[in-house]
Amino acid sequence: MNEQEFQEKLARERREIDRIDKQLLPLFLERMGCVERVGALKQQVGAPVRNAAREQEIIDRVSRQAGELGQSAAAFYRAIMAISRDREHVIIGGDSDLRRLERTADRELPSPVGRVVCQGVGGAYSHKAASRLVDDGDITFVPEFSQVFREVEKGALGVVPVENSAAGSVTAVYDLILQYRFYIVGAVDIRVEHCLAAAAPGPVTKVISHPQALAQCSELIAARGLEAQEYSNTAAAAQAVSERKEAGLAAICSEDAAKRYGLTIIERGVQNVRNNTTRFVAVYKKPVLPSGANKISLCFSLAHTTGSLHSVLRRFATHGLNLTKIESRPIPGRSFEYDFYLDFTGSIHDPDTLNLICALNAELPRFSFLGNYSELSTEEDC
Repeated sequence: MNEQEFQEKLARERREIDRIDKQLLPLFLERMGCVERVGALKQQVGAPVRNAAREQEIIDRVSRQAGELGQSAAAFYRAIMAISRDREHVIIGGDSDLRRLERTADRELPSPVGRVVCQGVGGAYSHKAASRLVDDGDITFVPEFSQVFREVEKGALGVVPVENSAAGSVTAVYDLILQYRFYIVGAVDIRVEHCLAAAAPGPVTKVISHPQALAQCSELIAARGLEAQEYSNTAAAAQAVSERKEAGLAAICSEDAAKRYGLTIIERGVQNVRNNTTRFVAVYKKPVLPSGANKISLCFSLAHTTGSLHSVLRRFATHGLNLTKIESRPIPGRSFEYDFYLDFTGSIHDPDTLNLICALNAELPRFSFLGNYSELSTEEDC
């Protein structure tokens, strides 16, 4: 087949596809009209939008009828049914609680915000994150992440790390977010520049720091044959080295922490990756939904069935929403059952996005809307 023949045959088949599509679109619109009428009927009697048994019956039927294209036909119909459910939710106008929250929540944090709580000690990266997120708060420190969340329960604003660009998620914090389900009201990316610092002269044989920092500096630790010991926080490690003044002991910490605790900086920039960033979030007991917020967080669980997660994620793509983070964590006390945490770009003040969140809330177990907020970039990008 020469190029001309190929192009002619391709054009012929494309015209056939266009002809079929012209038939499909009116049928789709006709089907959506039926969906709207069904939604109106369900609204009158208070019936739920989703009928999982009927959906599965349809999927099974089209899978059989489509023969070797059964799986593709099933995927096609799952997409149609998800779009139909979203339209029914719009007609019914469900989840009045979330819609009321969108209307009535404060648009900014109180000023002054009051007490701000971080894990660790002064000079930690969380200290820098808190200073960027809140410029009028009284910043205090506690030893454990769990204590940050207990203080938030009492009315404080907590600032915690959730993810590092080199070492990944801080799973202990995600577990606490899913346990307490407070609102995320802000986020900031902090550039991480670790240094190796000691209090006593002589060669370094042992290094202490937070597990994430140790992972971020694993190449240096391996190259020097150092003994690595986990510590609660990078700045707390610097403080411990300063107090112990132990020969051969050093901390991996920020330059600010090293200077704060009087340590000698042996080497700067010891992290594996030069462009190393940690993301911090601010958690608060009350919702704050700024008009210009551009990131949404939520969580939910799913039935342990084939395609259940894909079915949910596809709906974000259908609405043109970009997922930026997905994290799964085991549900305590349940074998092989998981909560999913999601971040995506968008605004709850956009009606289409609000409709989707309300629909997901109505359909998914253990669903929580965790906040809509703005994320600050690193200092160099500001």
